Amino acid sequence: MERSSGILLPIFSLPSPYGIGTFGKAAYAFADFLKAAGQKYWQLLPLGPTSYGDSPYQSFSTFAGNPYFIDLDLLIEDGLLTKQEAAACKWGGNPRYVDYGKIYESRFRLLEKAKERGWAREREKVRAFEKENEGWLPDYALFMALKRHFDMAAWGDWPDQGARMHEPAALERYRAELKDDVELFTYVQFLFYRQWSALKEYINGLGIRIIGDLPIYVAMDSADVWAEPEMFRLNERRVPTEVSGVPPDYFSEDGQLWGNPLYDYEAMERTGFGWWIRRVGGAQKLYDVIRIDHFRGFESFWAVPYGEKTARKGRWVKGPGMKLVGVLTGWFHGLSFIAEDLGYPTPEVTRLLADSKLPGMKVLEFAFNPHEPSDYLPHLYGENCVCYTGTHDNAPLEEWREEGDAGELAHAKRYLGLNDEEGFAYGMIRGGMGSVAKLFVAQMQDYLELGKYHRINTPGTATGNWEWRMLPGEADEALAERIAEITKRYGR
Repeated sequence: MERSSGILLPIFSLPSPYGIGTFGKAAYAFADFLKAAGQKYWQLLPLGPTSYGDSPYQSFSTFAGNPYFIDLDLLIEDGLLTKQEAAACKWGGNPRYVDYGKIYESRFRLLEKAKERGWAREREKVRAFEKENEGWLPDYALFMALKRHFDMAAWGDWPDQGARMHEPAALERYRAELKDDVELFTYVQFLFYRQWSALKEYINGLGIRIIGDLPIYVAMDSADVWAEPEMFRLNERRVPTEVSGVPPDYFSEDGQLWGNPLYDYEAMERTGFGWWIRRVGGAQKLYDVIRIDHFRGFESFWAVPYGEKTARKGRWVKGPGMKLVGVLTGWFHGLSFIAEDLGYPTPEVTRLLADSKLPGMKVLEFAFNPHEPSDYLPHLYGENCVCYTGTHDNAPLEEWREEGDAGELAHAKRYLGLNDEEGFAYGMIRGGMGSVAKLFVAQMQDYLELGKYHRINTPGTATGNWEWRMLPGEADEALAERIAEITKRYGR
């Protein structure tokens, strides 16, 4: 990885006339903005279909794409929709925030119309797409069709035991009975990947690489767990015995109870970690660099008894370590990885990161504890790391300035020489840009100097997350020039 920089902006945060960011005109325009700003990376959040709570870290599939990101104007150009049909839907009244309820009501009605017009016309292309993705697509399309059939209930609550237990006879029967919906969810994935492939080709053609986020866990209510329960720690009724989370930490005094099923790493190891190889292979189709979320979970993971209301009463369980990490880094030679190693590092996690030779992460907002030195202070970095102003789980810099700890803020001001003329956010950006870290990444909100009410996610909260959007015109030529100047100044 050469000395460079990038910007973190989720796809859903792009402007568009349809309530949520998509793979359409604004995505291409933002790629042009990144080029003009001298950036080499665009970092995204997971692109999978979201479920209850709208979190991209709780997806119906680790392989499938989010139908909300399919651009409607491109479908109109393809003759699959009309302008009148798209304009007739309600997409929410505030362009700054996604209204997921409105989108859920409207999006699939339009995608059904597109499928009716395109399925026969593009049958050969769809058939080739099915063949290329036969390892996951049939199960996913049937899973989503069954969810619709059972009023979107989680698969563990489906009233038909054969469907719930993934029994071949039941699957065959439902595949015929729910043929139209199986075709719909197949076609939606065809559209998603067609649009994404064209956009990614354009982005890469500008010399920009895409960093994607791979959640360490998959959702319980996913085609992944339903179709391959033997890969997870479930009882005979396919209910988790323990679930994922993290203990109390910087973000939450109760810890974070994620609730994902835990992996049966012994079963995975017996198959050569083939499940993980297929998973990362799927992500490689989407991204150029993969940020492995919660990397420390490969060394040891926090297991919380199923049914607990918080993550306090968990226990540490040993993970696969280099047995798995070595397989992934050895298998995917053309793919780069970033290890999200945040939290309280133990000697074992530090050793795993060193053995993997992957770059870890340094977050500036965590650097300024006035009482003890922090490894996140820029003068302590080694080159093999990625410096962030903050991640999607952090407040934008201006919100941190408004609401952060007074002692930490005073330390930051002294350490970086922050001043009103330069501006707080740009002084912090200067601190990261000037570090020896090979890669520096800032949230788009930081370059826009936006504070409160512009946060992507607040860990441990159930509402108000994954909604923030950039407004049309905010990523303008003057801003690109300002970012390009500081990028060039520090040799990125």
